[in-house]
Amino acid sequence: MQYSARDLHEGLVNNGLIVPSSVPGIFGRSAVFEDVLRRFDDCVSRVAKDDGAEKMLFPPTLDRKILEKSEYLDSFPHLAASVFSFRGDERKHAELRERVRAGEKWDDLQSMTDVVLTPAACYPVYPSLSGRVGPEGRLVDMQNWVFRHEPSHEPTRMQAFRVREVVRVGTPDMVVAWRDMWLERGLRILRSLGLDAHSDVASDPFFGRGGRMLASNQRAAQLKFEVLVPIISEEEPTAVCSFNWHQDHFAKIFDIRTDDGELASTACLGFGMERVCMALFRHHGFDPATWPREVRTSLGWS
Repeated sequence: MQYSARDLHEGLVNNGLIVPSSVPGIFGRSAVFEDVLRRFDDCVSRVAKDDGAEKMLFPPTLDRKILEKSEYLDSFPHLAASVFSFRGDERKHAELRERVRAGEKWDDLQSMTDVVLTPAACYPVYPSLSGRVGPEGRLVDMQNWVFRHEPSHEPTRMQAFRVREVVRVGTPDMVVAWRDMWLERGLRILRSLGLDAHSDVASDPFFGRGGRMLASNQRAAQLKFEVLVPIISEEEPTAVCSFNWHQDHFAKIFDIRTDDGELASTACLGFGMERVCMALFRHHGFDPATWPREVRTSLGWS
């Protein structure tokens, strides 16, 4: 199989699966693309149906104070995006219109609002976990839109995308056992769909020179794992699922505690929904009707 970002992008566009825009990393999804995404989401739900997770849903915006408090901007300022809005009077509005029509800059006529675009699917849930989480901890399941300022013509590197996210809270032993269990589950789910998936220790894209030290420490402590599938490159496969063990980072910030009053441990797993869909289209073809029977069965087609 030949891999290339350009071939994948052209295949998705020419087969009507995505609707491109003039902004890299921003595109529409067709009904067929959305059907595959929904079926994969259902596949994950069937595997997790007896876990007893709480279901939550959040908008693609986040309270700016939560982002600031979470220390996200310490590590990933290059990925974050704030929401700005016009708050001027009629005179400023007239100036705004004139500048827009003249093709001039108008950003200085807007000011920062109280919300940012959500940079990680799990961030909205942590403030709701404050206090003692009980002897069994907490388990929260959600699918959220995420925005990261990473403009790219490479189709799997989107600025706006969806993540099926599950957050586990409890003692370190609880959280690590859950992470390890879901790592095996994730591999099993993706392999059942005919994808050549494997896992590896990973690190986040921390900013700046100090970020290299943080990434090295993260790898050494095995705080992040990814499940990788070849989509645009066989030599450098794409992460379609990731697992982060935060230790007590969010517990300290949002005062999340175990049943005995100790700081809790948290971890999350996230399936990149669009990336999984692209992996399926890359490996099985751009028409789901022609996919192998076992793959179609796993995705709920009769």
